[in-house]
Amino acid sequence: MDMLHAVVLALVQGLTEFLPISSSAHLILVPVLLGWEDQGLAFDVAVHFGTLTAVVVYFRRELRGMSVSWLDSLRTRNPDEEARLAWAVLLGTIPLGVGGLLFHEQVSTLLRSPLVIASTTILFGLALWYADVKGAQTRCEYRMGAWRVAAVAFAQALALIPGTSRSGATITAGLLVGLDRKAAARFSFLLSVPAIAMAALYETGNLLETTEPVDWAAMSTGIVLSGLSAYLCIHYFLKLLDRVGMLPFVIYRLLLGAVLLVLFW
Repeated sequence: MDMLHAVVLALVQGLTEFLPISSSAHLILVPVLLGWEDQGLAFDVAVHFGTLTAVVVYFRRELRGMSVSWLDSLRTRNPDEEARLAWAVLLGTIPLGVGGLLFHEQVSTLLRSPLVIASTTILFGLALWYADVKGAQTRCEYRMGAWRVAAVAFAQALALIPGTSRSGATITAGLLVGLDRKAAARFSFLLSVPAIAMAALYETGNLLETTEPVDWAAMSTGIVLSGLSAYLCIHYFLKLLDRVGMLPFVIYRLLLGAVLLVLFW
């Protein structure tokens, strides 16, 4: 794998995984638009591991507190707010896991076309705009309740469709059920931990069954650059979110979708 390709794709993964603009769509489209060969399964595993490391490191204190409280809740049957948030993250991952197992073949073949990505990019961009404008934005991620968790969980499952954006779908749903912007983003990022871990483990399992050669230099580059760029992306996204809102990402999605329609219709 060309090292320039590895650098570009690692930065693309790191910068788009946690923004509401779809990392999977960009990883599909960048090689198509630039005429590059597919980056291969091993590289996909590497950049997923990099972004997973970034979110775990960034939210290490929250994850540690949630884990301790969750384990304690198994003993006492009396969960505190951190344990309830941990349960929300775990239960909120189930629809995505089931959907991935049932529809992986269709998602990885039929739905990877630029026109599908263009359509979902525009549609869910408009949904994000509506949620940001109309959402009550009065709750934090510790005050959700079962139906709100379920709404975000099923929105995350929709993100199996390329172009939807896992972070975009979960932030949209979070805003629609009343979370404020930072709470919706934080819950989305916490949900990403088991989501990315499942994707990386699944891809690793497939990788072990292939004879695809491993380019260790490209993989190392992918892990480091995707991790660093993802960490910075999380930090500045949360820092600037209340100031800029979701409109810049909505505009970007609409422009990207329109360009794709012009190029591939």
